[in-house]
Amino acid sequence: MTLPLGPALVTLATSLLLFGCAAYVGRCRGRYQVSAPATTGHPQFDIAYRIQMNTLENAVAFLPVLWVFALSVSPLWATVLGGVWLAGRLWYALAYAANPKKRGGGYMLSMLAFGALGLGGGFGVLRTLMGA
Repeated sequence: MTLPLGPALVTLATSLLLFGCAAYVGRCRGRYQVSAPATTGHPQFDIAYRIQMNTLENAVAFLPVLWVFALSVSPLWATVLGGVWLAGRLWYALAYAANPKKRGGGYMLSMLAFGALGLGGGFGVLRTLMGA
């Protein structure tokens, strides 16, 4: 079996997103003088930290369903839905950094993509188990 390149690219892009979130926290640490290991301080640092943690928490759940969907349903549609998830998470992060009250649209988009991947992946695994 060959590696599904689309989902692999989405996985790498997710790693870059996580790195970008961590870098933003680091920049805010310096700008607002929040010394490690503190995880609170200036309000914009707190926002950056929440963006990073929420994105990390979501990525931990997203990556398995991306790959289950890719292997049991369709690598192409896993790539499309994974791209939608990434777009939603980027929208979420940028909106949250600018105005925390505006983060909902990006969050909802990423959760819809996550739900489609999870439900579709579950269906694909069940279909395979039943011999279809």
